[in-house]
Amino acid sequence: MSASMRSGRQTSEAGRRTTVLASRPLLAFRTVDLVSAAMLGVAFGVVFWAWNLVYAATSGPVGALVAPLTSILGGPWLLAGVVGGLLIRRPGAALMAEVVAASVSALIGNEWGWTTVVSGLLQGLGVELALALFAWKRFGPAVAMLAGALAATAEVVVYEWWTFLADFDWTFKLIYLLFFVISGALVAGLGGLAIVRALARLGAVNTMPPGQEELERSTR
Repeated sequence: MSASMRSGRQTSEAGRRTTVLASRPLLAFRTVDLVSAAMLGVAFGVVFWAWNLVYAATSGPVGALVAPLTSILGGPWLLAGVVGGLLIRRPGAALMAEVVAASVSALIGNEWGWTTVVSGLLQGLGVELALALFAWKRFGPAVAMLAGALAATAEVVVYEWWTFLADFDWTFKLIYLLFFVISGALVAGLGGLAIVRALARLGAVNTMPPGQEELERSTR
């Protein structure tokens, strides 16, 4: 194992699990980090565009059951930031991936146009805040769920309450926020973590910390 990899390892007290951290200094992105964030953004941008179509077809029936329940469908739009942050483990990676994804979705075409980029910016910042609270040293299920939840919260509280939901009462707004937070935590948080771990097991991200973790586990 190289010195850089040794310096990026954090072992639990029981010695059972090793977390590979991004090499320091964190703000010094490697070329592979930038390329990976951009590629994730483009891939998820296409996913976002496809999900726009699913949302358009399902939000009406879902909203007919409980009007603010439509936000439960929002989790997939938060995936790019969560996956980018958990995979690259550097400040700004989540933000870059989410903004690129939002831009690609807007470029392909959706009903919200370029305001989608505003959403991407806020969602990415929500993920960044969650990872910053743990100094980019913890990336387990709880942190992933917090990242998805804060991404949803930033989107709704900073933006949607004052634009799309401006004419609704606060009961509606708070229920809408609750459902979006649940979707963010479960779909984007746990779902995003599952995607990262699957990529690591497949050997597709060996140059990234999760891929290095998987390599270390496989050699024990």
